[in-house]
Amino acid sequence: MSKAILGGGLSGLSAAYYLSKNLPNQSLTLIEASGRTGGWIKSNLRENGIIFEQGPRTIRPRGAAGQNTLQLIEDLGLSDKIIPILSNSPAAKNRMIYAKGGLHMVPSSLGALFKKQEPFTKPLISYLLNDLKTGRKRVQDESIYDFIDRRFGEEVADYLISPLICGVCAGNAKEISVKFLMKELFEYEQKYGSVSGGIARNLFTTSKKSKILSKLSQRAKREKWNIYSFTDGCETLPVALRDSIIGNNVNIILNTECKEIVTDKNKIILHLSDNKTNNVDHLISAVPSTNLGSLVEKQHPELAHFLKKLVKNVSVAVVNLHFAKDVLKNAAFGLLVAPREHLPILGIIYDSCCFPKNSTGTVLTVMMGGHWFQHYFGENPEETLLLDTALSQLKQILHINDAPIQFKVNVLHHCLPQYVIGHNDSLLNINNYINKNKLPMSICGASYHGVGINDVILSAKNAVHHLTTSAN
Repeated sequence: MSKAILGGGLSGLSAAYYLSKNLPNQSLTLIEASGRTGGWIKSNLRENGIIFEQGPRTIRPRGAAGQNTLQLIEDLGLSDKIIPILSNSPAAKNRMIYAKGGLHMVPSSLGALFKKQEPFTKPLISYLLNDLKTGRKRVQDESIYDFIDRRFGEEVADYLISPLICGVCAGNAKEISVKFLMKELFEYEQKYGSVSGGIARNLFTTSKKSKILSKLSQRAKREKWNIYSFTDGCETLPVALRDSIIGNNVNIILNTECKEIVTDKNKIILHLSDNKTNNVDHLISAVPSTNLGSLVEKQHPELAHFLKKLVKNVSVAVVNLHFAKDVLKNAAFGLLVAPREHLPILGIIYDSCCFPKNSTGTVLTVMMGGHWFQHYFGENPEETLLLDTALSQLKQILHINDAPIQFKVNVLHHCLPQYVIGHNDSLLNINNYINKNKLPMSICGASYHGVGINDVILSAKNAVHHLTTSAN
């Protein structure tokens, strides 16, 4: 019995980890097209211990998915490498929006709901009360922008939700499905007629007894973690996963591209680069759905159609900058830019405020492009264009005129999937096709059940759980 995992990003590594734990005596192979594992997570260590995160940089501890990641971290022996941002720290409380040509603090307290605060023209409570007056609209799905605009007003959609979507998936809130981030609120409206009505009806509902928390989850709850990372950067996690699966006899094959996937009764035939093939009894695909669609298209055109329709992927430019002195006026996590400002950047992260190092200066990361990448930068922009754009935006928004003493420019091509309207229906079609045709294949990763670190790890765990339980 042999199984393969296609894709060596965080989801593929996690799938290999859980498979090796559940099926210790089976032959497991992980195939990765590039020369490294870890996918988009990459921590670039610089002089004086400074870390330039070129991809995801923080993890949330809450919810079932967050608890699952903490359990994984504990099992990998990484607990002592965590550095948390506590809920009472400036990096947790202070988050800003750039709108109407200026910086504005996102309201973070109950009292702030009753005060008029720029860029809003009314106290936030008045927008929340609008939900009580708004009737229900019967729809299967809609954009998160339209849902928020309809229930809470245009300003909430423009100045809270649209920047939030830029920060989460570098996307356009007018195209992203409401079920991506607000499925429960949407279902409250559809069932009870309003969001507030649904919240009120479910406020005292007895929830299922939660499972016993891991020691690390208990610590996170006790210490009130807001988010966290690792002392050597987020890449600590995929590196530990890689080392663990190698120790569990998983064969990792790098620099090997899959050209085509063929199903033959109860087998999967992987046609690889250099005219090699690999026959396995089950495949877990952890590559983007669009890539998987191209690989199965010859034999399964209908499945390929569903896979390619599921998401579109956008590119993000990441510019890491280290300044010799403190160039920030206040401590915060950072800022997001409202898309209606029509600027080429998505946001700026204050790395040195989030995770201070024992060195002087300021570290910032400017995130650019996303849904608007080609509009502002074309297909393959020069590094100088991206650096100059980042510096000019820092000058405009934060009034920083200093030149950086270190910098790193990186483009993450087609890195973030966009869960557009109808995503859930397309996902159902994919799973139905796989089950109906009894394909020996499982899917996991950022294309399907969430784009965050917690999401892709849990996606991999669930895929492995379904495979191992159905086999018994």
